[in-house]
Amino acid sequence: MSVEPVVIAGMAVEAPGGIETPEDFFAALADGVELIEPFPRDRDWPVDQVLALGALEGWGEVSDAGGFLRGAADFDPLFFGVSPREAVAMDPQQRVAMRVAWRALENTGINPAALRDHEVGVYMGASIAEYGPRAAAVNDYSGHRIAGTALGAVAGRISHVLGTVGPSMTVDTACASSLTALHLAANAVRSGECEWALAGGVCVMGSPGAFFEFAKNNGLADDGHCRSYSAGATGTLWGEGAGVVVVEPEGRARRLGHRIYGTVLGTRVNHNGGGGPIVVPSARAQQQLVDRTIAAAGVCPADVDVIEGHGTGTPLGDPMELEALQNTYGAARPADRPVLLGSVKSNAGHAQAAAGILGLIKVLQCGRHGMTVPSLYADDPTAAIDWDRGGLRLSTTTQPWQARGDRRYAAVSSFGVSGTNAHAIISMPVAESEAAHV
Repeated sequence: MSVEPVVIAGMAVEAPGGIETPEDFFAALADGVELIEPFPRDRDWPVDQVLALGALEGWGEVSDAGGFLRGAADFDPLFFGVSPREAVAMDPQQRVAMRVAWRALENTGINPAALRDHEVGVYMGASIAEYGPRAAAVNDYSGHRIAGTALGAVAGRISHVLGTVGPSMTVDTACASSLTALHLAANAVRSGECEWALAGGVCVMGSPGAFFEFAKNNGLADDGHCRSYSAGATGTLWGEGAGVVVVEPEGRARRLGHRIYGTVLGTRVNHNGGGGPIVVPSARAQQQLVDRTIAAAGVCPADVDVIEGHGTGTPLGDPMELEALQNTYGAARPADRPVLLGSVKSNAGHAQAAAGILGLIKVLQCGRHGMTVPSLYADDPTAAIDWDRGGLRLSTTTQPWQARGDRRYAAVSSFGVSGTNAHAIISMPVAESEAAHV
């Protein structure tokens, strides 16, 4: 039995540097802009303590840098039917997720106010953010905290404000969360569990806890830059972000006149298994995942021209990922026609649960514009792998992306400290102006 293709018909994004539209996002990436800024001083964080962690024996240095959302505290509660007191008690991830989901619907051409009782799914990646005081305390926000701090409410708030009655779940597979959410959403649409769905992820840090953890593990970039796949990489750099895409059957999208940004050809999720520390990635598991996703997508790996990798900038993680990609996509391509690899983390930092969706939206925008964009610091690739062994290369410039017939093919990867790995293969149609010359 044939299954109708699932397409991406709308998107919205918020990224560091004040970016609030997919167009501004692409413009920054195409221009090679680094969106890193100093720590926010309006979140009541112990910034001086964080920046002094390197003075502790055995701890790594913390730079005054990260990829932070400028509008994380901005929210119009009455627009979403939320009281001001309840809004303050809400994890900002819930607020940002609602705002971005609303914009994704508008980008699709869907009236968000006309969805009550519709079988629409909501699948959102998110992770605990340590926002606000402990719930086990008496304060002005007691009573609102039970929903305000619930991880499930990130997706639940979206369904509630829209009035939709389809599946609604928040997914936490750490840094693989948003691609895992896409996987679940696409499968739900294919199986008829819902008519169509919203899928994405959000990360707003309610505390600087991630900086403490990685400073103790000496896993942070010591110069405040995320140098994905670079010889100069010393660690990752934490960031924030949010993105949502609308996924629906292709026939529905065409019937309603929705723009088709891309087709979800295949997605898969797996786990590293046991045998090592849970936070240590596995090249073997990643290679198996890529192979299975290629098989599910029904594509030739040589047709995939762009890979949006995980690329955390860690000396351990990047080489393992590169090995898996070299053994799959790289092995299918000659050196004179390489597949191009990059990571949006080099621009905006590691957005954790939202990392995969930011990478996906980057790829969709590149496909829409028919251009590949540079991965920052790619001019000094790591020597941890043999680049001459296959046709895998880092993307160093903004350049035209040649279509294959009337399509462009790309892959997106995300891997989490939970041991979960996620991979997706997307095809994107050429623009009508290009199709006239194909």
